[in-house]
Amino acid sequence: MANKSFLILLLSLFVLPGAFAQDLLNFVNPNIGTAHSRWFFYTPAAVPYGMAKLAPSTNGSYGNLQGWEAVGYDTRHNSIEGFVHFHEWQVGGVSFMPTAGELKTVPGLLDKPGSGYRSAFDRKNEIAQPGYYSVLLDDFKIKAELTATKRVGFHRYTFPKNDRSRIILSIGNIQGESGPVTDASIKMIDDTHFEGFVITYPKYVKTYDEGGKVAMYFYGELNKKPKSVDAFNLEKISADSRSASGVGAGLSLAYQTQENESVEIKVGLSYTSVSNAKLNLQTEAAALNFDSAKKAAQAEWQTELGKIKVSSKNNADMVKFYTGLYHALLGRGIASDVNGNFPRHDGTIGQLPKDKQGKFSYNFMNTDAIWGGFWNITQLWALSYPSHYSDFVHTQLEIYKERGWFGDGIANSNFVSGVGTNFVGLAVAGAYQAGIRDYDLNLAYKAVLGNELNYQNRLVGSGKTDTKSFIQNGFVPYLDADKTDSTGAHFSGSHTMEYSYSAFAAAQLAKNMGKITDYNKLIKLSNGWRLLFDKELKLIRPKTSEGNFIDKFNPLEAWRGFQEGNATQYTFYVPQNPKGLIAAIGTKTFNDRLNNIFETSQKNAFGGGKTIDAFAGIQSLYNHGNQPNLHISWLFNYSSSPWLTQKWTRAICDEFYGTESIHGYGYGQDEDQGQLGSWYVMASMGLFDVKGLTDARPTIQLGSPVFDHADIRLANGKQLSIITINNSKQNVYVQSALWNGKVLNNSWLYRDDLMKGGKLTLKMGDKPNKTWGIKVPPPSEQ
Repeated sequence: MANKSFLILLLSLFVLPGAFAQDLLNFVNPNIGTAHSRWFFYTPAAVPYGMAKLAPSTNGSYGNLQGWEAVGYDTRHNSIEGFVHFHEWQVGGVSFMPTAGELKTVPGLLDKPGSGYRSAFDRKNEIAQPGYYSVLLDDFKIKAELTATKRVGFHRYTFPKNDRSRIILSIGNIQGESGPVTDASIKMIDDTHFEGFVITYPKYVKTYDEGGKVAMYFYGELNKKPKSVDAFNLEKISADSRSASGVGAGLSLAYQTQENESVEIKVGLSYTSVSNAKLNLQTEAAALNFDSAKKAAQAEWQTELGKIKVSSKNNADMVKFYTGLYHALLGRGIASDVNGNFPRHDGTIGQLPKDKQGKFSYNFMNTDAIWGGFWNITQLWALSYPSHYSDFVHTQLEIYKERGWFGDGIANSNFVSGVGTNFVGLAVAGAYQAGIRDYDLNLAYKAVLGNELNYQNRLVGSGKTDTKSFIQNGFVPYLDADKTDSTGAHFSGSHTMEYSYSAFAAAQLAKNMGKITDYNKLIKLSNGWRLLFDKELKLIRPKTSEGNFIDKFNPLEAWRGFQEGNATQYTFYVPQNPKGLIAAIGTKTFNDRLNNIFETSQKNAFGGGKTIDAFAGIQSLYNHGNQPNLHISWLFNYSSSPWLTQKWTRAICDEFYGTESIHGYGYGQDEDQGQLGSWYVMASMGLFDVKGLTDARPTIQLGSPVFDHADIRLANGKQLSIITINNSKQNVYVQSALWNGKVLNNSWLYRDDLMKGGKLTLKMGDKPNKTWGIKVPPPSEQ
C-alpha cells in the first residue's frame, strides 16, 4: 500500500501540472445561481474589481423596494431590457439598448411584450464568460456584445439590414439597487461623442446616511456617426434634439444599417466628474477596439484566477471553484479614477497619495458590508490577493478621516451599512494580524478602538448605536420594539455575540501594539456572550435590561433577538473562544448537538431547502446561505473531532454548492459580493480560520480538500502546494499528514508557518481516523 501511495503521489507531481495549463475561463460559469442573485452577481463584462461592470438586465428598471433584494438578471426571465454599466452595492445606472423600428423610450414590462424596447432572447444564443458577454436579441435580430477595462465599458452591436436601427442611451431611470433618480443629463457634444451624469438616492443611503447621493458620470465615443438623434425624458420626446435632462432622460441614436454592420461604443466611467470619465477612457482605452479590449480583459482574468491553480478529475468541482473565485474577484469594485480622484461624502473630490515610484498607493473602493466577510473573503484576500485587503483598509481609513467613524458598507463614501452593526474594526485588525500593514497604524488603531468603544454622537450609518448599553452592561439588553438605541436592541442576542467577537479582535490588536490598558478592557467585553448563556438550555438567550432571560423563547425563532438567524445558530457564534463555548456546553453534548444539526440540515440542502429566497434558511438549524454561522462546521477541530469538520465541510462543498442556474449558491442564497464564493474556495482547499485572522498569532485549521492538487501563489510571493493522496468523493477523511516532509499530527498550522510556503500532503480514506488531529487542538484563548 505504501508503494502504491508513493506512486500516486509521484504521478500527481508530474502529470497534474499539465492540467494547470488549461484555459481557466472554461471553468467559470457566470450563469450559475442566477435564479435569485444580487445586483453585482451577474456582470460578466468586467475585469477583477472593476468600476465598469457591464451586464444584461432583465428587471433592473423595476428597482429594489427594500434595497437589498435580488434584481438585475434572472434566469427565469426571457427578455432583456438593456445593458447596464454600473453594478455595485447600492450603485446602478447608465443603460444602453440596441433596437429597431418605432421609437420607444421605456423598457416595458416583463409580462407585456411590445410594451417597450425590451427584447426576447434565447439562452442558446447567449455567451457569458469572465470579461465578455454576447447575446442575440430576437425581436430585432441584433447581436449585442460587451467587454470592459477597469473603468471603461465597450459595446459592439451587430445589426441586420434596417433603415430604422437604433441605440437607446437610457440615463435617467432606476437601475437595480440605485434607488430613485434625482437628476440626470446626457448630450451629444459632437457627431460621435456624448457625455452626462445620473444622480441617485439609494434606499440604504436614505436609511443610513440621509441626504447623501450617488453620482455616476460618463463620457462615450461612437465609432460611427448616427443618422439622427432624438432626445427624451419622462415627460416628452424631442425629435432632432441632441440633449436631455431630468428623470427618464435619454437619447435615441438612429442608424441606417447594412447586413452585419456593427457599431462600437466606448464609455469612460467615473464617480467624480465627466472630465475624469473622459480621462479614464483616454488613459485605458484610447488604443483599444472591442476585440483588443476583450483580449486584455480575459488575459487579466487568466492572471488573477491563475494565482490559485487546482486540479481534479471532477469537472463540476473545477467549475464550482473557479466560479466561486470569479465572484470573489468581481465584487467590491474600485471607485477611484486613473488620476487618483475619488468621491467624498461631502461632495468634494478626494485625492489618493502616490508612492515613491509615482504610483497610487491603493485604490478607493465601493463595498458591501463586511458582515461575515472574515469567514471567507478577507481570508482569501490575505492568502493570495493582499492588495484588495489593503484597498479595503485604506478606503475605510479615508472614510474615518472624513467622517470620524468607519462605515461598513460604502457607496461613494456614503454609509450603506445594511445590518446596523459594523465589523470593519475586526477586518482591519485581521489585516494587521495577517501582516498587511501598509497604512498609518496609529490611525488604524484609533479607528478600531473607537469602533468598539465610542458611542457619543455616533452616526447611524456607522452602526452599533447600542454600543453604550453593551459597554455598561457587558451585553446588549433586549428591546421589544424593532429598534436599536443607546439602551439596547431588538437584535440584542446577535449584537452581544458580534460585539464580543469584535472586542476580542480589537483586544488582540491592542496587545500586539502594547496598549495593555485597552487590552484588559476589551478582553473583558469579549466575554459578553457568557452573560447570555442559559446554562439549563445550553443556548444563548437574550436578556432584558434587568438581567432576566426573555420569555416565550423559541430557539428557532428568527428576528426576535437575532438578526438573520436564531438562537440555535447564534449559540455557536463564539469564534474568539471555541474552547470556552465547548466547555460551557460540554464536549460530548457539543459534538452530538452540532453533528445532529448537520445531519438534519443535510436533508434541507444545508439551508432553506429548495426555496428560492435569501432568507429561506434563517429559521433552520443551520443556514449556509447567509453569514452568521459559516464557521461552525470548522468547530469540530476545536472539540477533538476533526473528522467531523472533514465530513461536513466536504458535504457542504458537494451539496450546498451547485453548477446550475437555480442551484448555484444553494437555492435561496444571499451572496454578498463574493462571500459565499470565497467560502467555497477556502473550504475546498481545506483551509480556514474560525477566528477570521483575529488572533495575535493566527492559525489556519485544516479540513478535507476537494482537489487532488492545489498550487497557491501566496500573498508574499511564495508557493504553497496542497496534495491529497487517495482522494475521492468517498475518501473525505484525513488519515495522516505531512508538512514539508515532516509528520503533522495537528489539524491546524500557525498561519505564519503556512505562509512560508511549501508542501502540505494529506492522505485520505473513507473512514475517519479518530486518532489524528485530536491531541493538540488549535489555540483558543490568547
